[in-house]
Amino acid sequence: MARAPERTRVYQNHHFDSTRWDYFEAREDDIIIATSYKAGTTWAQAIVAHLIFRDGDLPQSVSEMSPWLDMRTFPLEVRLKNLEAQTHRRFIKTHLPLDGLPYDPRLKYLYVSRDARDVFMSLWNHYTNHTDDIFREVNETPGRVGDEFPRPPDDIHEFWHGWMTRGWFDGESDGWPYWSHLYNVQSWWDYRELSNIQLIHFADMIEDTEREVRRIAEFLEIPVSSTACSGIVEAVSFAAMKRQGERYAPTGGDAWKGGAQTFLHRGTNGRWRDVLSDEELVLYDMACRRTLTPECRHWLENGGTP
Repeated sequence: MARAPERTRVYQNHHFDSTRWDYFEAREDDIIIATSYKAGTTWAQAIVAHLIFRDGDLPQSVSEMSPWLDMRTFPLEVRLKNLEAQTHRRFIKTHLPLDGLPYDPRLKYLYVSRDARDVFMSLWNHYTNHTDDIFREVNETPGRVGDEFPRPPDDIHEFWHGWMTRGWFDGESDGWPYWSHLYNVQSWWDYRELSNIQLIHFADMIEDTEREVRRIAEFLEIPVSSTACSGIVEAVSFAAMKRQGERYAPTGGDAWKGGAQTFLHRGTNGRWRDVLSDEELVLYDMACRRTLTPECRHWLENGGTP
């Protein structure tokens, strides 16, 4: 029998606080959607939302139905009250590594990830388009642990260097000023054989959305007909989600200049090839060697069923 994950670390910084999970009362059919960031979180939430509400009539925006529980700036008691009031099957978002999350064998954990270089390109858009209000919120909300969340540099290459060579938490060597994408992935990869943890790759979702929707539905034990599946695939296409951006973007997109249209940027891979130099990719290789097993790195770069 595969060993169970253990919660061995506390993660607290400008954005999140892992101790908020101490107050969460799970239901046995809860779904946890986990990613590091910019790896397909909102897409996975949309898929699960449409699997639960197959008529497409979502009762709330996705970020309201599926809150980021460890995000420390939103009042915890409000989050918990809203979750308690939900009568449908619940799906909760986290950006924590698995060693910072209380594990419950009754729950389903859907982990979504993406090549770090593609994550970086999406994160640059995400970071540089934050509104002034967001920087004030994450830095001035009481209870912040550690340094302030800094403003982004003017140069994407400066950001790459810091993101690839500095960690925010002890034991991390990449991810600054957020948290490590690579450590996050490895923490979940190590437990991929557990029957209630499923890893999904962003590249696979792009390659064959219907196949991945069916994989997710099977994992969550949600029956879905061919007709319903086709409707879900259409509803969660990038074009369809962008048309209704406020329905899907966190807090309706108000954290970014340009709103939901900025948050739902391009949804593509490979843009890093025209940006990062060979010398900069050496930093990437070094970061991967420090943190990832060869098998995990291969999956992260290529996708496929792990």
